[in-house]
Amino acid sequence: MNTVELLQQLIRIPSVNPDNDPGTDQVGEQAIADFLEDLLNTHGFTVQQEEVMPERPNLIARCPGSDDRPRIFLGPHLDTVGVTGMDFDPFCGDLRCDTIIGRGASDTKGPMAAMLTALIEHKELLAELPVAIDFVAFMAEESAQHGSKHFAEWHAHEYVFGIAGEPTSLDIVYTTKGCLWATVAAKGQAAHASQPERGSNAIMTLAAALQTLHTDLRKELAGYDHPVLGPSSINIGTIQGGTRPNIVPDHAEAEIDIRLTPSLHEAGGAAKILQQFIAERQLPLEVTQAHQNPPMETRTQDPFIQQLIQANPATQLVGAPWFSDAAHLANAGIPSICLGPGSINQAHTKDEFIKIADLEAGHDYFSKFIQSFRDMPMQ
Repeated sequence: MNTVELLQQLIRIPSVNPDNDPGTDQVGEQAIADFLEDLLNTHGFTVQQEEVMPERPNLIARCPGSDDRPRIFLGPHLDTVGVTGMDFDPFCGDLRCDTIIGRGASDTKGPMAAMLTALIEHKELLAELPVAIDFVAFMAEESAQHGSKHFAEWHAHEYVFGIAGEPTSLDIVYTTKGCLWATVAAKGQAAHASQPERGSNAIMTLAAALQTLHTDLRKELAGYDHPVLGPSSINIGTIQGGTRPNIVPDHAEAEIDIRLTPSLHEAGGAAKILQQFIAERQLPLEVTQAHQNPPMETRTQDPFIQQLIQANPATQLVGAPWFSDAAHLANAGIPSICLGPGSINQAHTKDEFIKIADLEAGHDYFSKFIQSFRDMPMQ
């Protein structure tokens, strides 16, 4: 099976994350995990599924050979984002001109196919290398990252390096921003709309407070800068309030997204800064459902990063403003990066695709990396 054919098969197995408007009832990672287990068992890998949530497992495939050696892994995620509004059958996996189309083609079944075919092609060599190179696939990366958190809790001690499969144009993403998702809510007092002075409009209270967050908190966050990632930032993503136009609303809330740099993380994190700002400005807001993910900054002199560069000299070291499983892995003590073929600009789009040439370049990239341990064994 070549890389193109494998990617087509992977796209045709729906594995949509059930959160945030999936647009289909074909959700969850069980079917694709079962497919991968059968595939990798056939090629001599020792495979186990670890159920993190009902019918939503991680998959861990240990390569052939001795267990008495350092272990690293290639680790894409199993889930995709939703399919609402796509321009074509999201699970077609069709060839179109010089591309493969379908949900996950870029993020992240393309990187997955490139990793898998490189590993399978070199299965005999894997047994002889001084480093074990495993395949790990995570559930729920597209929301809450339950899979990588579970893996980090139970398996961090087993691995010395991890590569999270993401569409990075085959550049090494060694640093990323973290993120805080939180709900900010304002309360009011209901009244009949014919007598609005008898009530207190929660929507207007919230709107005024959000303007302060948008202007003044944005300026404060910009002070937490990074030479590669740029400044920390805030986005107000959703707003809800009221029940009827003829009732003064007594509740309104908005969801915000703060992207945090390593310096903001070191200063106590975005949740702390947000709460301090609200208290200092005496804003009438309550913060709920705050969920914070750490940034990532892996040392560029890590021997496995250097091994990647030696095997593929054209690769670049870059940063990215987005978040991935790699941050949870790195936070748990596994030096990690993001890497894979395809562009992040093609991810999550209504016409998601990956160029066949990019996919095949990904296969070659990971093949050279695997081969480099034979040619340049690490001590």
